[in-house]
Amino acid sequence: MEPDLDNPDYARLAWGRYRRIFGIVAVVAVLSAIVAVAALYISIGEFQLHASIAMAIGIGLSVLLGGALMGLIFMSSGTGHDERSRDATERKNR
Repeated sequence: MEPDLDNPDYARLAWGRYRRIFGIVAVVAVLSAIVAVAALYISIGEFQLHASIAMAIGIGLSVLLGGALMGLIFMSSGTGHDERSRDATERKNR
């Protein structure tokens, strides 16, 4: 199977792989937020509930965003999109 997102079978495989990666990243994001809030609680003691919620959301969303973007980079490279784009650019510059 040639890596090409225009092929429905390969697209299903590639997006399935992306969803698995994103699922792992989601678990890591939740664990990161929990560990960060726990570490801050241990280091400074009790603090406001709103601060801990904001910190957990900020850390969790930051990890999710980073994971989503990295997953898209891996998908772009793994599906051959980068090579096709490079070839099209080289043809245009000739």
